[in-house]
Amino acid sequence: MFRVGKMAGLSSYEKRVVMKKKLREYPVAERPAALGLEAADISALHTGLTLEAADHMIENVIGTYALPMGVAQNFVMNGRAIEAIPMVVEEASIVAACSFAAKLARNAGGFTAGSSAPIMIGQIQVLDVPDVDLARSRVAAATQDLLNWLNAENASTRSRHAHAVDIELRTLPAAIAAHWLIVHVLYDCGDAMGANLVNTACEALAPLIESLTGGRVHLRILSNLSDHRTVWARCTIHVSDLVAEGAAARIVEAGLFAEFDPYRAATHNKGVMNGVDAVAVATGQDWRAIEAGAHAWCARSGRYTSLTTWRVNPVGDLTGFLEMPLAVGIVGGATRVHPAAQTALRMLGVTRAHELAEIMACVGLAQNFAAVRALALEGIQAGHMALHARQIVVAAGAHGAQVETIAARLIAEKNVRMERARELVEQGNKE
Repeated sequence: MFRVGKMAGLSSYEKRVVMKKKLREYPVAERPAALGLEAADISALHTGLTLEAADHMIENVIGTYALPMGVAQNFVMNGRAIEAIPMVVEEASIVAACSFAAKLARNAGGFTAGSSAPIMIGQIQVLDVPDVDLARSRVAAATQDLLNWLNAENASTRSRHAHAVDIELRTLPAAIAAHWLIVHVLYDCGDAMGANLVNTACEALAPLIESLTGGRVHLRILSNLSDHRTVWARCTIHVSDLVAEGAAARIVEAGLFAEFDPYRAATHNKGVMNGVDAVAVATGQDWRAIEAGAHAWCARSGRYTSLTTWRVNPVGDLTGFLEMPLAVGIVGGATRVHPAAQTALRMLGVTRAHELAEIMACVGLAQNFAAVRALALEGIQAGHMALHARQIVVAAGAHGAQVETIAARLIAEKNVRMERARELVEQGNKE
């Protein structure tokens, strides 16, 4: 069912990378060029979305809203080094933690990732079905004819890049829905996320389904629980890189907590989505649909659990595994109109949607490891507050060189608080 993703050779972007030192050591204005971005891409990152483009995306536009775009580094996936993974996120420590985790995974060979075929589900809710068993048999018998109609005969659903592949039938508990039949239309969406085509197909099929079932079609809509369109990522962390005594066992214990306790699992999975969502936003994906699918997947057994598992292998190293539904596209949607999203996709060098999904899964697993490691070994606040200090200092009114100086002092004092930051800013302004 799963395929191991294979990436193409170096992209033209990667061939232009000229970094001679760590990215953070370059002045911020020089970083895009050091990463090999051309003038048009640098302009797209600086200017972002124009008002005119924004006005065509949503209603009642009054402006645009900017968030920081950083890049995670050190990733190796399926044997290919990925120079920089764009991440759009406002929370301090995420990009640095992700890069750190990827570096440890790289020491053990990097990430392995794969994905299933890009099958999306469209749902047709049929009510008032007089004989559900008869309706099921009639739809099942007509399945191939319905697929042929969608793929070849109906103008609104014919596509060179996507096609209907199957129809599944479901019923719900009789106490709730004794006369309901749920029809799932399965679509291979290729390199698109597929929502528009699947919704169109459900609308188009509705009259035919009513005729076959004798029922009344109500809702016709895509499901964001894309459990036929999944992705997985795996990595190993050498126990020697964990440094602390018993670190691997402690990380496993933290992971097991999330597997068995929904209160912990919610926060554990938020750590995964810190990474997945940041890449999703950078590349113009529907991150809300991704979130909904991920959390529904975690609850599919009737008990909410974790997206990842962490174990110690026979040689004592730590192994991590992530599997989740992940529907993304590299054509259509915001990727078509948002110049920064187009730049992000070019940076990643992906040519197929499944490659993007696999990268996102690796980022999610790395982000999760970083968070669980911090919790299990030193507590989440140690590293997080050090990076958060800069935001506190800026909010307190610091400018220029003051920011790093005062942030360093807050960290040294272990007093990363707004009141103290304001005191130090006032002192600095008087000097």
